[in-house]
Amino acid sequence: MNSLFGNWASTLRKSLLSLALAILLPIFGFSNSVMAAERIYASYSPLKLTLSVSILENYAKTGAINDELRKYQQYLQAPQLQELRQVLLQPVKVSPAVVSQFLYTAQGEFLLRRLAKLIKTPSRQAESKLQTLRSALILATAEPGGLTLLNLLRKYPTNSIHIDLVHSLGIAGELEKLISETSRAIALVTKQSNIEAATIPAANLSSLPDLQTEGQFKLQKYPLRFFDLTRNRLLLTDVYVPNVHSPAPVIVISHGLGLDSSNFRYLATHLASHGFAVVVPNHPGSDAKQLQSLLNGSAGEVAAPDEFKDRPRDVKYILDQLEKSNQADSRFQGRLNLQQVGVFGQSFGGYTALALAGAKINFEQLREDCQPDSLQDTWNMSLLLQCRALELSVDQSGKEYDLGDERVKAAIAVNPMTSSIFGKLGLSQIKTPVLLVGSSEDTVAPALSEQILPFSWFANAHKYLLILIGATHFSTIGNSNPGSEQVALPAEMVGDASLARRYMKVLSLPFFQTYVAGKSQYTSYLNAAYAKSISSKSLGLSLVQSLSTKELAAVMGDNINGTNTVKPKSPDTIVRFGFWILDIGLSLLQGTIFL
Repeated sequence: MNSLFGNWASTLRKSLLSLALAILLPIFGFSNSVMAAERIYASYSPLKLTLSVSILENYAKTGAINDELRKYQQYLQAPQLQELRQVLLQPVKVSPAVVSQFLYTAQGEFLLRRLAKLIKTPSRQAESKLQTLRSALILATAEPGGLTLLNLLRKYPTNSIHIDLVHSLGIAGELEKLISETSRAIALVTKQSNIEAATIPAANLSSLPDLQTEGQFKLQKYPLRFFDLTRNRLLLTDVYVPNVHSPAPVIVISHGLGLDSSNFRYLATHLASHGFAVVVPNHPGSDAKQLQSLLNGSAGEVAAPDEFKDRPRDVKYILDQLEKSNQADSRFQGRLNLQQVGVFGQSFGGYTALALAGAKINFEQLREDCQPDSLQDTWNMSLLLQCRALELSVDQSGKEYDLGDERVKAAIAVNPMTSSIFGKLGLSQIKTPVLLVGSSEDTVAPALSEQILPFSWFANAHKYLLILIGATHFSTIGNSNPGSEQVALPAEMVGDASLARRYMKVLSLPFFQTYVAGKSQYTSYLNAAYAKSISSKSLGLSLVQSLSTKELAAVMGDNINGTNTVKPKSPDTIVRFGFWILDIGLSLLQGTIFL
């Protein structure tokens, strides 16, 4: 399965037939009944479609086109027909256990409710439709061939399937609008990056050393155990200490949801070899063990709302304990400079990094964005997790949560969720330097709403926006330990990980050297020209230091405020929406599991 945004640009050329078939995969209800669907029905204005399931199955397996299917060839060119065969037989790489447990979470039920609207069924009971849909996905996933369109059709418990094509096209219109907005915003970032790059003389870059190479310092890794009695949290923490003579500045790396400290050892060892002490905690309420507990049924949610306050407090507690260890523990002996701290975080860890840098939880923004009428129409999966923060217990003093730490001098947030949990008011509280990293193919925390527009809200003097063009939400995540309990990520969800990791090493090092270690000579790396010089065609880089809301509005018009309406589709326009819905449904299903 291709990533969401990368696939959409080409899939706009597909046909009405593809749309009708593609909708089936993530939405139809199934049971253990031996009855199977025999025909598919869909209509829109003068176009009416009816097709035998057995003919589709025969075509998928043999490529034979009979008279019934031949009359739809006017909507499909030969290459598109071949793609249709692939869609009918292509399995989704996700296990029945993962699907089963995930679909009982709040995020899973959200997707079920959203997708269930696309199929007309005899049942008027909403919960019955959801249970049918949930069973369908689980049963089809357990089939020998995996979760394929044909396997789902074999399980469908009625003779015919009627698609709500009007509602489906409404969703297609919403997504077309989202794609268009994102494309224009990324194009603006690229244009601005080129303008900024043109101001940097090429001679300034030619003599710069290659930061991808390992540094001169040997390092020692110490696995530590801290236990916070107040919060009853065991904090298993890896500390990488370079062999330096003077106290080393400290970098904290905060992992994302469902991961652990091993995923960013590639970055930890790189930074440590260049003279930083690196601290990588495991956040116990949102790590690999928590996700595994969800999947085996011993936990009922991906992460508790308290994680929004506990994650930053994990880091604050560990820094406090290291200050004591720095004096009393012979392994450290004053080798840590805990007053000069930087934070790197990815996804939920990106939120953590920004909170420690001073961003405030914006409960007013959350209450506005998390209204049921608004939430049910979103395609921003990260918003589902952000809205959980509304369940936080109110501080007894009635004051805002103080999650910032004055020891933190700079932060890098990769694929963070920001739009509602912080909003403009919360992000404007940050005074320290920030590097915000987004990915063009991120279907979990979309770059436009979670990184590009939020970047324009920063009021601090030193801020950078880096867009990885071609990367996904998971591209910067490193490999876990062999014995890790992590759920494996399909390769197509990760993308070009080796190159993405290289970028993280090459750009985080000068950022932290400049703003945490105080070595101003590294600022030569922090500009659009340098990013352009290391950018690859397969995974491009665009870096900017300036991008205002006004500039975004100039290229996006009313879309920046979400006020653009979607115009009805004419019959000859419908043919563009081919395999679009298929990719959306599966991307969201897989991506939200690993948010």
